[in-house]
Amino acid sequence: MVEYDVIIRGGLIVDGSGGAPFTGDVAIRNGLIATIGMVEGKGAREIDASGKLVTPGFVDIHTHYDGQVTWEHRLMPSSNHGTTTVVTGNCGVGFAPCRPDDRLKLVKVMEGVEDIPEIVMTEGIPWNWESFPEYMDALAARSFDVDVAVQIPHSPLRVYVMGDRGVNHDASSEADRAEMTRLVAEAVRRGAVGVSTSRSLNHRAKDGKPAPSVQTAVDEVLALAQGLAEAGAGVFQIITEMSEPPEQEMAIIQRIGEVSRRPVSFTLSQVPEAPDSWRGLIAGMEKANAAGCTVRGQIHERPVGVLLGLELSLNPLSTKPSYKAIARLPLAERIAIMRDPAFKAKLLAEDVEPDPVPLANRLIGAVDRMFALGADPDYAPPREMQIGARAEARGVSPLSLAYDLLLEQDGHAILCLPSANFVSGTLKEVREMMQHPDTVIALGDGGAHYGVICDAGYPTHLLTHWGRDVAEEERFPIEWMIAALTRRPAETVGLMDRGLLAPGMKADINVIDHQRLRLHSPRPVYNLPAGGRRLQQRADGYEVTLVNGVITYREGEPTGALPGRLVRGSGFQEPLRDAA
Repeated sequence: MVEYDVIIRGGLIVDGSGGAPFTGDVAIRNGLIATIGMVEGKGAREIDASGKLVTPGFVDIHTHYDGQVTWEHRLMPSSNHGTTTVVTGNCGVGFAPCRPDDRLKLVKVMEGVEDIPEIVMTEGIPWNWESFPEYMDALAARSFDVDVAVQIPHSPLRVYVMGDRGVNHDASSEADRAEMTRLVAEAVRRGAVGVSTSRSLNHRAKDGKPAPSVQTAVDEVLALAQGLAEAGAGVFQIITEMSEPPEQEMAIIQRIGEVSRRPVSFTLSQVPEAPDSWRGLIAGMEKANAAGCTVRGQIHERPVGVLLGLELSLNPLSTKPSYKAIARLPLAERIAIMRDPAFKAKLLAEDVEPDPVPLANRLIGAVDRMFALGADPDYAPPREMQIGARAEARGVSPLSLAYDLLLEQDGHAILCLPSANFVSGTLKEVREMMQHPDTVIALGDGGAHYGVICDAGYPTHLLTHWGRDVAEEERFPIEWMIAALTRRPAETVGLMDRGLLAPGMKADINVIDHQRLRLHSPRPVYNLPAGGRRLQQRADGYEVTLVNGVITYREGEPTGALPGRLVRGSGFQEPLRDAA
């Protein structure tokens, strides 16, 4: 007699709690874990996990799939790295709420902040909503290969309430702020898991204009926090401005926690322009938590890898006039022109024509710190592998060497710039962040930065680099890493029904061959709406991934099953219905 839908047999169970692994079986019934241990019954489907890890599905609380979930069902490159739940609406950007006349405004912001081509959004997004509850209802009608939770973002909310005044960074009125509070509370009561904003001056539209949320008064940010307080649920996510004193930024975060009486998380990283600010942010986080707030720093477990290439959004030649003149030609034609020594000499002698976005210029200009990303990507190579050191050894300029490297692989070569978390040239600071009790591993950024970043594979990098490939004394215990990928992020955003292998929990599960686990180098593909480009990253070693008890991936390949759904947060209240 069949008693269970699925039984996973004989694996090393790492349950997400942080407790010691143990060998046993996991039985699934009706999308939930029914029992764990030595299961005597039979399953309609049985999976042999002998010699493999059996873990909860991974939870990524920092993604930007806000647009992709409206046109696509598979949320790669997260879902093929063991991730089974994603949270969107981060950094204060997104597509709801939005009136029809404001759609292009939000597209322009997302194009600049998150590197999503305008045509991809205009062709792909159906815009079958206006309010944020209507956006959630549109997602609820769709199916995915992961579960999706959403936050209401500040920039579209500001534009929705203030129109052009919001885009133009006019100060909000008391009435404006009261309406923002109301709409945040309404969104959380309809199931949003929180609200987000950005204070970062790096977040700009394609024309260089700051995103609507940036540079708003603290009173407006606190109006969003008040919305969480009125709903009695939800979390607050914020990007700080790294050029400001960390004490000032953390004082704002503490006020958000005090007003909202809800958890707050912020992006925590080490950046070259302010290499010690992260320590000040941690000190402020500790102070806020000691005062009764719940504040968490979202961190990345390796350098943030900005990718540059002739097929990507940026490359070290992007601001040179000669390259701009050929930038839109097919790759093969560009390569033929660039192989001419006279063209190279002319380009190298030219002055740059700066990009309107300051961050782009800083990235393009950091040629000496870039390195060639190989088939087995090393995101933290020794200094002698960086272009600056290699160019010095050869007696050429860094830009000349970068030019030659970009021509390799018939122009498909990719350069990587560690834009954060690698100031010292080691992962010492990253390790210190990871070990802090108030940080949470996140920042996959899936669904954004389609042509410049591909960080959503961080679970695979964590498990291979920190759990297997570094010196034994530097490794993290497997139970710590799995908890860091599962239960801890789930708890951070209040999704308490997942991230743990225990009876009654959601049957989101990975079966992983840890020794065979491998992260491939990112590669561009052209499968977005209108033929748009994005970076994808493959992984080997994920034998089976289940979402809601249904197998979604086998050996890294999708099965076609789409059991993922919109997840409504703890503040969800069923809308009142008019009596018939």
